[in-house]
Amino acid sequence: MEEKKPKIKHKAKESLIRKVSAAGGSASGGKKPAAKKGIKRAAYKRIQEKIPVSLVSLHNLKSPFGSRKKRKLLGRGSSSGHGKTSTRGSKGQTSRAGRHFYLGFEGGQSPLIRRMPKRGFVSNFKKVYQIVNLGDLNSIKETTITPLLLKANGLIRDQSALIKILGNGSIKNAVVIQAHAFSKRASVGIASAGGKVEIIQT
Repeated sequence: MEEKKPKIKHKAKESLIRKVSAAGGSASGGKKPAAKKGIKRAAYKRIQEKIPVSLVSLHNLKSPFGSRKKRKLLGRGSSSGHGKTSTRGSKGQTSRAGRHFYLGFEGGQSPLIRRMPKRGFVSNFKKVYQIVNLGDLNSIKETTITPLLLKANGLIRDQSALIKILGNGSIKNAVVIQAHAFSKRASVGIASAGGKVEIIQT
């Protein structure tokens, strides 16, 4: 008696078997030829080409997985695991609403920051100057030294910030120096070299 061949339900599978048998292999048993891999690759490529590329738009926006969680239901009986004390433990400060621990809290005793003595203050109107010494100005060959030149020569960081000239060193050339403040020694040193001081008003 002849053996009955198994019925193939899917047409795609049947066509694949036909292609494999045409290439010299068998669908069941035997060594699979290298041509079958090539057929699979080609079929996969055709499928990929048919898949339409969908751009992100308002109609297909999705929130990422895990970004939206269900609200924890509290006080719904002991079988839920969130009943009775509603996941807050039993009594005490941590189970109450509106009471939170703060930085430096020491359980109710007077915290260290309040026990420490405090003296003096820090002024909100303190002026912070960028310091430039007279000896550093000798590297600039211009007759008028401005904040822009000081920035270009790497003597200050910010040309719009306050600048103060101090009297360390000596200046050799007669130059006009523009700054927001000058020490007495710097003013005398500039004047003795034949230069001039110009104060920038803020």
